[in-house]
Amino acid sequence: MPLIATAYLCFAAALIAAFAGLPWLAIAVGFPALVWGGITGNGRTAGLAMTLLAGALIGATAPETSNWQRRGSAIKTASDSGFLERTRTGAANSIDRIFRDDAPMARALLIADQHRIPPEMKDRYARAGMIHMLSISGLHVAIIAGSVVLLLQAARLPRGLASLLAVVITGVYVAMIGAQPPAVRSAVMLAAVAASKATQRPTSPWAGLALGALVPLVQPRVVLDLGYQLSVVGIAGLIASGSLNRRLLRKRVTGWKQHVSRELLTSVVATIITAPIIAWYFGRLSLIAPLANLAAGPVVSILQPLLFLTLLLAGFDSVARFLADAAHPLLATFDLIATAAASVPGSSVAIVPSLITVVAGAGAVVAFTVATASTYPVRPLIAAASLLCLITISPAIPIPYRGGVEMHVLDVGQGDAILIRTDRGRWIVFDAGRIWRTGDAGRSTVIPYVKSRGGEVRAFVLSHAHSDHLGGAVSIMKGLEPREFWDSAFPQGSAAYAQTLRAAMAEGIEWNRVQAGGMMAVDGVRVHFLAPDSVWTASLTDPNEASTIALVEFGSARFLLTGDAEGAEEGWLLDHARSELRADVLKVAHHGSSTSSTDRFLAAVSPALAVISVGADNLYGHPSADVLAGLSRVGAMTLRTDESGTIVIRTDGRRITATASGVEWDISRK
Repeated sequence: MPLIATAYLCFAAALIAAFAGLPWLAIAVGFPALVWGGITGNGRTAGLAMTLLAGALIGATAPETSNWQRRGSAIKTASDSGFLERTRTGAANSIDRIFRDDAPMARALLIADQHRIPPEMKDRYARAGMIHMLSISGLHVAIIAGSVVLLLQAARLPRGLASLLAVVITGVYVAMIGAQPPAVRSAVMLAAVAASKATQRPTSPWAGLALGALVPLVQPRVVLDLGYQLSVVGIAGLIASGSLNRRLLRKRVTGWKQHVSRELLTSVVATIITAPIIAWYFGRLSLIAPLANLAAGPVVSILQPLLFLTLLLAGFDSVARFLADAAHPLLATFDLIATAAASVPGSSVAIVPSLITVVAGAGAVVAFTVATASTYPVRPLIAAASLLCLITISPAIPIPYRGGVEMHVLDVGQGDAILIRTDRGRWIVFDAGRIWRTGDAGRSTVIPYVKSRGGEVRAFVLSHAHSDHLGGAVSIMKGLEPREFWDSAFPQGSAAYAQTLRAAMAEGIEWNRVQAGGMMAVDGVRVHFLAPDSVWTASLTDPNEASTIALVEFGSARFLLTGDAEGAEEGWLLDHARSELRADVLKVAHHGSSTSSTDRFLAAVSPALAVISVGADNLYGHPSADVLAGLSRVGAMTLRTDESGTIVIRTDGRRITATASGVEWDISRK
């Protein structure tokens, strides 16, 4: 592998480690390698070590939010010109006008905008192993560039000039869609290949890939972008499959069999190499992906240039609409392939995304890639297969249960996800954290957390239908299959809430309405619902004020969970359930907002421990200094997820301990 490709791997790996909060991992490898390279005089080793250390340093010091902002799937500096964004917005408006009902899919395939594609469709494509086709990638740009070259050559232009014009047209297209990182990578790689052919200076495809992948990293956080990752790894799969094809098939298979075998091999290799990324973002490993991609490939090869031509002629409405209508059957066929593949029993298996998944998956990709280019591939193939098996069986290796009852306040950023583990090791899940463009806290945090510890999920309780509490609910319904779903049923027209109800119905989960005075018992744990009251909620407009308030009891230990209750609901509780409010542990309402946690309410609860689930450096200024002062006045010890990460409270029914950041406190009342 060329030096530039190896250097890219070191730099990108160090950036990812640093952004994951593990810069020490890159330093622990890079510093000894640098010393060894200096002692032995091995300049290559020393140079790669310095690249690793540089990536760790840049990743550790890159600004999180102050100089960066997220636009679509790309991350750009705040100083970027607005021209590209305006151009992309104009293209989006043209797509909506021309494609009408097909606009969500056309947006995804043309300008990398997946906002209008519903989560259930994304899940379907993930199960089919075709999710990468919904993102602008090297495949899409390469198809467009190849089509332009063929068109120009048909116009009798010399091949060299046609290639040059194709690079220019591709560059204009990449700019038009907002210079998305995957498209930038592909355009740079195409330009490098064209320059190589024009100067008759052949170069390794790995070097071209590395050069194209490095350019978007002028903005380091691009390395975290899903589309960018799939684009880089997908092209690596194409290069690797080409190497395998030359070694295994070219001299043994001829004619149409050779063509089909080559395409199937490419699909299999691409599926294997992209599997860890798909597992991390979507919690799925598709087994049918090679066949699904083999079927979808020809459709995309025709569809993509047709979509591009339609967008190019958007100024001519009648022509553009004619082309959009012609694209409709292809879009329908594309979706039909995904639907059929996803509906095959056993077409995919659930994967728990965790640190094991990331490390083992990355190792498997590297080992498999080495095997494709190696004269002796058996050892790296065995290593890759072993690591993939580790990913698959990792959920079956539970963390030992210490007994008693536990309350786990998960670090899900600006949101809530609280797990109660009963004395028999079963779970009650309160809220599901937030959702974002490529995932949600249910899939990325709650599901792996529960599965790594084992035990059945008995119930899911939703405090209220705001996205920072509801975001991962659909994933939890499908991935953890709780027996019961408890919900205050406050009507507000939330699409995410409706999707959650549909998911619960599809999974056969029993729905129960939370009402003041109701109770749920799981093993030795009793959950008393103190609010909301239906008469109280009838006049409300704010879902926060209709939050589910739950008092969890085990022995003499009492935990009070308050959702995002505001001062008005706290006042209702003081008027109607004051005697039941006293608790040892309080989950502070609304992430510590000043609109909650009134002095009267805190005095009635009188907690020994207050826990605040809040995102680091959030835009709301949570938790409020007034709330922290109020908790201090009632003598409560305060722990926060933005400072301590996940917090675990344990009790045997009398003694209560809290563990955070590796430190344990005894908070039992004296």
